[in-house]
Amino acid sequence: MNDSVKNAVRTKYAHLARQALSGSTCSCCSSPDFSCSAYTAAETAGLPAGLAQSSLGCGNPTALAGLRPGEVVLDLGSGAGLDVLLAAQRVGPEGKVYGLDMTDEMLELARRNQRASGISNVEFMKGEMENIPLPDNHIDVIMSNCVINLAADKAVVLKEAYRVLKPGGRLAISDMVWRREVPHWLREQVELWAGCVAGALTEAEYRRLLEEAGFTDVKLEVTHVFSEADLPVGHLSEETTEQLAPYAGSLVSAFVQARARGQV
Repeated sequence: MNDSVKNAVRTKYAHLARQALSGSTCSCCSSPDFSCSAYTAAETAGLPAGLAQSSLGCGNPTALAGLRPGEVVLDLGSGAGLDVLLAAQRVGPEGKVYGLDMTDEMLELARRNQRASGISNVEFMKGEMENIPLPDNHIDVIMSNCVINLAADKAVVLKEAYRVLKPGGRLAISDMVWRREVPHWLREQVELWAGCVAGALTEAEYRRLLEEAGFTDVKLEVTHVFSEADLPVGHLSEETTEQLAPYAGSLVSAFVQARARGQV
């Protein structure tokens, strides 16, 4: 399942990146209208045209993370680079923001957007969330936008996040969350996993995995409830669509916060 999920996610996001590189807009983890509305015009002013419209997120973690000048930030699954560039403006030239992504096409797109923005306190890295290419105790804040749900082994991802955070460092992520248990058939559909649905944790699972990784002060705030009309599922068979319909209203996007133990 792990390899199947990873390959499906990589294939889908490479396709979306190629769309954006060719000038098309794209959205995966939410409807385009919802994804774009998470960012204000004032926030995205001065960034490359179309960057906000290519957002694949389900929220705006940079607006909620309380970033401060001079902080070192890591964005897990940085995609086209929108949240990285916004965070870089917030931490200022004395701070730094890393963007981590496993897809070559997304890294190409992000670096193109960085060059167009003129923002220099940014570094995009190729790698996987399960094996972050950074040393222990290096990061003040970890962000992510609708990406943790895509990982097959979320326990490993959250333990890696904890490893690279400084003592007292913060986790501030937007992600998809189920408000009820979902059946195994849904969990096992790779197409729904790549669409940010099947891999979403329940709130209880999220809290448990964060605490097992070492995090404390776990908080979860619902930011959007998905109706049947705006479930981010793309094109599905009629049978799958009918099976999924009873779970509309149970899938939400949420802002998840936690803190590494200790003092900065």
